[in-house]
Amino acid sequence: MFAADAASRALGIRLLASGPGSATAAVVVTETMLNGQGSTHGGHVFLLADTAFAVACNAAFSPTVAAAASITFLAPTGLGDELVAEAVERVRQGRSGICDVTVRCGDRVVAEFRGNSREVHPRAQRPE
Repeated sequence: MFAADAASRALGIRLLASGPGSATAAVVVTETMLNGQGSTHGGHVFLLADTAFAVACNAAFSPTVAAAASITFLAPTGLGDELVAEAVERVRQGRSGICDVTVRCGDRVVAEFRGNSREVHPRAQRPE
């Protein structure tokens, strides 16, 4: 799934590890990722966490999408910082799941993300 994620790859996000219900992704903050105050734009932190969430949810099941997500920003980061997002699926019941993602810069936790996932049925194949 990550190989087809053009948005994440275009921003330099790297997939470090993945397995059923887990994933780790990282990115180095570049100048184009900074907000008007000189810190990492929250949208980029969210995108990194969302990428790890998506990979974790899609590692072992049918195609899965985000039904909802929220993030709490805890500390700022800036130019040259490497952000690492670790996603762990907490529960999956039927077609729904909950996944938590911790974003760190070194040993410091900079954001906590929670995503709700929903497994979608593969589209019916059309006769050719």
